[in-house]
Amino acid sequence: MSDQHLSRIDGRTGGRRHFRYFDYVMVAFVVILLLSNLIGAAKQAQITVPVLGTVNFGAGVLFFPISYIIGDVLTEVYGYANARRCIWAGFFALLFMVVMSLVVVNIPANPEWALASATYTIEGQQVTAPNQAAYYSIFGQTPRIVFASLVAFWAGEFVNSFVLARMKVMTQGKYLWTRTIGSTVFGEGVDSALFYPLAFLGVPGFSLHLVLMLSLTQWIIKTLWEVVLTPVTYIVVGFLKRREGVDVYDDDIDFSPFAKTQSV
Repeated sequence: MSDQHLSRIDGRTGGRRHFRYFDYVMVAFVVILLLSNLIGAAKQAQITVPVLGTVNFGAGVLFFPISYIIGDVLTEVYGYANARRCIWAGFFALLFMVVMSLVVVNIPANPEWALASATYTIEGQQVTAPNQAAYYSIFGQTPRIVFASLVAFWAGEFVNSFVLARMKVMTQGKYLWTRTIGSTVFGEGVDSALFYPLAFLGVPGFSLHLVLMLSLTQWIIKTLWEVVLTPVTYIVVGFLKRREGVDVYDDDIDFSPFAKTQSV
């Protein structure tokens, strides 16, 4: 990717600059984050893979890593300060989703609606699901899992963004693939290492060995997603940099998650 026509700017300047496509990327980041947690987290999927056999996994793992890829794009193109804004936006969006879920699921339901049911055929078996029970199984939030998800997302995303920003300065903007994959190794590692122990350690049926294996396998799957989608990341980063006309290097930025970018 050629940067001959790009103006190099520092992280502080990038944090104050208005970018043409930044808002769209931020919206994509928050939307994918919310949907992967809302739709994907509730379903336990099962597929048969040659050699490995039957594999069970949370369906959200298919799409949640995309939020890390967009996080890479945000830091690479717009700098750490702007990525920090998006991480906080995603965090508070997740928090609002949790509060709304708790209120809507637990508010008293109309008995006619709550007890109404439909019968489904699943693998040859008839299953009857009352509306309220089905609604709770999908949108109900376990406080411990919610807490673990928020902490893991917040810490993992900030580690991901920090590592990428520092590696960009160290490599002088070369070897983009080393930054995107390297930052994901650390970010997703922190995410998985925090989420599974916080959510499941000590829960009946979840031994220490199982929790560690879940953390390891999810970390590997998420990192492999980053590797597979690296060509897409190159295309998106190249497109955005050309349209914005600048290349942001965070060699003078405050990396605290709580720092504020000073206005001009």
